[in-house]
Amino acid sequence: MRIVLITETFPPEVNGVAMTLGRLTKGMVARGHSLQVVRPRQAGEASAPAGPDVVVAGAPIPGYGNLRFGWPAGRRLRRLWRESPPDLVHVATEGPLGWSAVRAAKRLGLPTSSSYHTNFDQYSGHYRMAWARSAGLAYLRWFHNQTLTTFAPTRAVCDGLEKNGIHSCRVLGRGVDGDLFHPRRRSESLRREWGAEPEDPVVLYVGRLAAEKNLPLAARAFQAMREREPKARFVLVGDGPLAERWWREYPDFIYAGPRGGEDLGAHYASADLFLFPSVTETYGNVVMEAMAAGLPAVAYHYAAAAEHGRDGGNGFYAKFGDEKDFLDRAVCAVPERARWREMGRAARQTAGGLTWEKVCETWERDLLNILEVQSTESSTHA
Repeated sequence: MRIVLITETFPPEVNGVAMTLGRLTKGMVARGHSLQVVRPRQAGEASAPAGPDVVVAGAPIPGYGNLRFGWPAGRRLRRLWRESPPDLVHVATEGPLGWSAVRAAKRLGLPTSSSYHTNFDQYSGHYRMAWARSAGLAYLRWFHNQTLTTFAPTRAVCDGLEKNGIHSCRVLGRGVDGDLFHPRRRSESLRREWGAEPEDPVVLYVGRLAAEKNLPLAARAFQAMREREPKARFVLVGDGPLAERWWREYPDFIYAGPRGGEDLGAHYASADLFLFPSVTETYGNVVMEAMAAGLPAVAYHYAAAAEHGRDGGNGFYAKFGDEKDFLDRAVCAVPERARWREMGRAARQTAGGLTWEKVCETWERDLLNILEVQSTESSTHA
């Protein structure tokens, strides 16, 4: 297949959507398909990249200066696709660039699919814009119903989309790199940088330092844990709009900043417990990365944790949205320290079967099926 991927975030940008799309792109190319990416110019990018990718104009996302959205590029896309029509257009993000791509593909009669990665409608409440949620849902409904199929990471997310009037949803799960995220990357020298002795518990958070990640609950949970175990350390990997505020309010926490590759793998493996209080994830890749690295997680029982977590088996999972239960699970994890490594081994075993190769195989099959159905329908109408 010749596929065009439209996205407003892509590696080397650091976020779950970019990581997922990067893995899918590499996997499909490895399976023999041609894949062209259309995206905005990234922060600090002086010139267009070599190769077939198309770079369009964009602007910084408010509050996220290192990320950009793409301006509409419908006229340019129509010209490109008239000259060399792809077999399928896949639109991965719902911003202005994605909107223009859906319209351009529809005008040219090109088969189009989409994916749903981020609960933007839920973010509105964290940014004092709750009034915008119904409008956001209406836009998402229009956007995704213009495409033949919408891919989402779990059955629960698909059910929620269908409940909100979005049709033809398919589950496309997520993989995890079990070599990159592996217990063998544990580093005692890195732990010493954190001021942790071999037996001191290190609690880890990985993700954006942003309002939608429910970080005040993470701070409360760790402080409650530290009352039980004063030698505990809290390491936060990531950056975001709340970073400077947190440096001031919690100077005793350890801020590692954004990390990637083997360095990120070492940060996971060098901790002992993963703490993740977010309630806005569609999947939560970081939970599975922590599990692959051999860490039990304290998290809400939804998204990836609901798909793969076993409370008391490979982590500590609270009732979704129940802050008291989350705090209780975090505090109760402390006297269970003797079991953390055993639970981490169980977490690692759970993550071991979730390969990106399997995910790409599923996506390939589904896209081929979309094209076959579309071809059959076109022949029938003709």
